[in-house]
Amino acid sequence: MKVGDRIRVVRLPEGLPDRGCPDGPSTRLVFELSLGRTFAIADITSHGLLELEVGEVVGVASYLHSIWIEPDCVEPAEAPG
Repeated sequence: MKVGDRIRVVRLPEGLPDRGCPDGPSTRLVFELSLGRTFAIADITSHGLLELEVGEVVGVASYLHSIWIEPDCVEPAEAPG
């Protein structure tokens, strides 16, 4: 996997906290709303986590919310066709 690849979130990481920013959705909710959806990989950390810009799942611009997710929680998305 590399930056720009399109992936689908197929499972949630274990131990997600049920909290978030005081004026925003909880971390768990953002991950749950991302499940089954397709995103482009925005970045990959030195520890191998994938950054996905997912703001659209809570009704804002994609770049306003990011999640960092393990590669085993995603799969390559099928090319549109």
